[in-house]
Amino acid sequence: MKRSVINDIIRESDAFIRSFGYVLPPFAYFSPEEMVRRRGDLAGIVDARLGWDITDYGRGRFDELGLFLFTVRNGQAEDLTRGRGMLYAEKAMISRKNQLSPMHRHVVKAEDIINRGGGTLVLELYMSDANGDVDASAEVVVPTDGIMRKMPAGSHLKLDPGESVTLMPGVWHAFWAEGADVFIGEVSTVNDDLTDNVFREPLGRFAEIEEDEAPLHLLVSDYEKHLG
Repeated sequence: MKRSVINDIIRESDAFIRSFGYVLPPFAYFSPEEMVRRRGDLAGIVDARLGWDITDYGRGRFDELGLFLFTVRNGQAEDLTRGRGMLYAEKAMISRKNQLSPMHRHVVKAEDIINRGGGTLVLELYMSDANGDVDASAEVVVPTDGIMRKMPAGSHLKLDPGESVTLMPGVWHAFWAEGADVFIGEVSTVNDDLTDNVFREPLGRFAEIEEDEAPLHLLVSDYEKHLG
């Protein structure tokens, strides 16, 4: 993805999120220069990989295959090991109309996926078999706002604004927006995008960036290069 395109997506996404009355935290608007200058103060942000995250899954077709994410808060994997501490994470996401977030599952993370507003959020769901692969025959069982839902493998669960689904580790899911772009909330256990995403097809979790202009804000995938 071109950096200029990423910068435009950041501006558009921030405006879209604000249209629902949700405002990102102050660190969202730090310039790259300010982050470098204040690096000593930002360990909690950098280590937890909080911030902007825009991906085309390495395929270069963001409008068709991609997702906007902003990690608002996140604990540490060590907290999960101890069973106490900050065991949770929160993301703000945007799925554009007919933009696919591809089939994947998580090994550790359980998550609530919430339609915060916009169009209809559609999830295609499967359970895992004994090897962790997609089970094309097993009935899907997931809670939706506290009510258990049972449906055939591969069913499309549609969430209107205000509705949510809880996905436990091992539940395969792909999703997209119908009718209009969707503002999505994610509340989960500790998030690790480096190791805890298992894709059905071989895909990259992060975009490859062509630096055709300076970054408006750093992405979480920029932190190592720019901040160490």
